[in-house]
Amino acid sequence: MKKSIWTLLVASVLGLGACKESPLLSDSAIIPLPQEITNGSGSFNLTPETGIKLVGSGEHLTAIGEHLAGKLRPASGFDVPVSADAGQIVLELTGSEASESYEIQISEEEVKITSSGEAGLFYGVQTLLQLFPKEIVNPTVQSANWAIPTGSIKDEPTFGYRGSMLDVARHFISIEDVKYYIDQMAVYKFNYLHLHLTDDQGWRIEIKSWPKLTEIGGSTEVGGGEGGFYTQEQYKEIVAYAAERFITVVPEVDMPGHTNAVLASYGELNPGVNLPDGDLTTVTKAPLEYEMELKVPQAAELYTGIEVGWSTFSSKSELTYAFVDSVAREISAITPGPYFHIGGDESHVTEKSDYIYFVERVQDIVSKYGKTSIGWDEVATAKLLPGNVAQFWALEENAKLAKDQGNQILMSPAKKAYLDMQYDSTSRIGLHWAAYIELDSAYLWEPTEYAEGISKENILGVEAPLWTETVTNRADIDYLAFPRLTAIAEVAWTKKEGRSWENYSKRVAGHGKRWDIQGVGYYKSPKVTW
Repeated sequence: MKKSIWTLLVASVLGLGACKESPLLSDSAIIPLPQEITNGSGSFNLTPETGIKLVGSGEHLTAIGEHLAGKLRPASGFDVPVSADAGQIVLELTGSEASESYEIQISEEEVKITSSGEAGLFYGVQTLLQLFPKEIVNPTVQSANWAIPTGSIKDEPTFGYRGSMLDVARHFISIEDVKYYIDQMAVYKFNYLHLHLTDDQGWRIEIKSWPKLTEIGGSTEVGGGEGGFYTQEQYKEIVAYAAERFITVVPEVDMPGHTNAVLASYGELNPGVNLPDGDLTTVTKAPLEYEMELKVPQAAELYTGIEVGWSTFSSKSELTYAFVDSVAREISAITPGPYFHIGGDESHVTEKSDYIYFVERVQDIVSKYGKTSIGWDEVATAKLLPGNVAQFWALEENAKLAKDQGNQILMSPAKKAYLDMQYDSTSRIGLHWAAYIELDSAYLWEPTEYAEGISKENILGVEAPLWTETVTNRADIDYLAFPRLTAIAEVAWTKKEGRSWENYSKRVAGHGKRWDIQGVGYYKSPKVTW
């Protein structure tokens, strides 16, 4: 009898201890932090019998289910079947909207993610995956208790545009590494990948009507490496890969400055060339037909340094606009997204009146091919077409010029959002012309309060650029982007009142443990207890 009482007492104490240590949903390391989390009691357990049930009808619904299953299978070793018949994890598509909001209900028997849009459902899946123990990211079977806390989550983004820019021009980035970056962006609910495809040091996208752009302009990079470029088929592969993760590609052709790779490829585009008036159709298809009629300037030398602001197109040459038309036409035809980035920054040697004329002409060309122009904030010194976007990186007065014209602003302040800035003076790579940006600095800013007079209704979204003057490989990308990319993700997704550095710094430490497993070589900020 005494033995039985003692056994019951021990069991009770152990039970109380277990209850006390049972994790809460609100303590989970979710990034970006959802807008609303309600705790439950108990946990849902992934078991060998767990399957994924699809409810509703959508073009990508099955793919979303398979994406989730593909993330759960390796570490758990479970089959995790996906069907419309049965399953303890339910993905319910309730409509056909372009919605990014979602809800998650977690009980001990079932997990249910609902959204009226496939993107929202996909984001709910990303949140669910972050609820599982860190071992879930292992590529091989692990012995773990696959339990997640019960409760509910109601979530939606604060900003509709949440992007990161990858500069593939200064150093060429392989398709595999671009896809890797897309995968990391998807985890944190980014929805736009801005590809900086051209600059003084390299041209990275095939243009069939101007083949020397890649033959010559794509042949090198910063430091004199062999460079590289994407064929149009490879570019379409990147676009499709991103789309499967609900990420839209924004191509950038930087102009009229940052154009030396073009000027090294086609000497006739150097300033000072004026074509005869007339129909330019022939020029678009075969620009060199004019070579015998014109005194063609010598092509520029290829450039492998990192200075800026010294190259320019001629805004007075009609061949310039024939060239831009060809490029916009070919890239737009293989880019389903709504935006075409026209650059426009640091064109220091372009006369101001020429610059304004150029930007306004190029906007018209881009619009002709059904795209909305985005440009770095200098473009707001010209007259912007309705709906076009100024990307604020440097000057608040330019952002205000865009606002005063009724145009929206994409927030990328270099002092906060530039991922290529060094963390401090000891950082192994990166630059610091804008600022040293430690992790807390990347997190502690609010887009709606950063520039005087720019409020939420004026802001399209937030973007974190990664320039690659000092980036040569995936390890360099990891070091500069992580963990700061997660800070920008939360600034763009979570409302100001829901964010705190103390809370975020604890959650990002949990992600560091996942990155350790995955081999992501992130910067271990001394501001975080990893």
